Amino acid sequence: MLERLNEAMAHIERHLGQRIEVAELARIALTSEYHFRRMFSALAGMPLSEYVRRRRLTVAAAEVTAGERTLLDIAVRHGYGSTEAFTRAFRALHGVGPGEARRTGAALRSQQRLSFRLVVEGSGSMRYRVVEKPEFRLVGRRARVPLVHQGMNPAIVEFIRGIPKETVARIAALSDQEPAGIVNVSDKVADDRAEGSELDYWHGVVTGADAPADLDSTTVPAGTWAVFETAGEFPAAVQELWRDVFTQWFPSNAYRSRPGPEISRNRLSADGTQVDAELWIPVERAAA
Repeated sequence: MLERLNEAMAHIERHLGQRIEVAELARIALTSEYHFRRMFSALAGMPLSEYVRRRRLTVAAAEVTAGERTLLDIAVRHGYGSTEAFTRAFRALHGVGPGEARRTGAALRSQQRLSFRLVVEGSGSMRYRVVEKPEFRLVGRRARVPLVHQGMNPAIVEFIRGIPKETVARIAALSDQEPAGIVNVSDKVADDRAEGSELDYWHGVVTGADAPADLDSTTVPAGTWAVFETAGEFPAAVQELWRDVFTQWFPSNAYRSRPGPEISRNRLSADGTQVDAELWIPVERAAA
């Protein structure tokens, strides 16, 4: 898998001045577009689109300072339709415009070319199981919130605090299957999973029951789920589990992620500092 990812990285380098199709990168990596985006963002720590933008502007910066081409030529070579669009993007990354960079020799930022390699660390193992789950419903309260990669998500905290206790109790009573009890669900996440992009967040239950009219509900088709367990400090343990699933488990197992709600069941200690958690990720068998 890592060898194929590195071939995809080489394809990006060869086509920085052209439109880069995620479908082609996924074909090279022998996986789906959805899983390629998820794997890349987990391994690289940034969305694929952001990496491509930074690489283009890094290469463009070298041409700007060399002074051998006009700024318009450089803009067009790297996929920008005008010097104005190029200048805005250049300034956003480097902190100065290309004209000023050429005149003054200002310090610029560089996005190094990424390559992936396997690093073996320790002898720990991940606890997981694979579950074939029939169709079910998510029932509870839903909100559209921004994505936060690290630390508490203030929008989610405020949303949960705003749900009356009696409503939470009614929701919890509908739970009749795994994962049991109140769960936290992320769904309809933006493809690039950029910080600040939006997702549907659910505070609800997994159930086969019909939803009361005053609660949100959606039907989830039957499918395969990989279920992971962890325990530790909250929320770091849960966020680290998300990272480890995509950086360690998927590259070592014959599965890939597929579109669908990602479900987290957290059981907090009395003081809210420790957690026992399960993470349910929708998966499918990877192509041989």
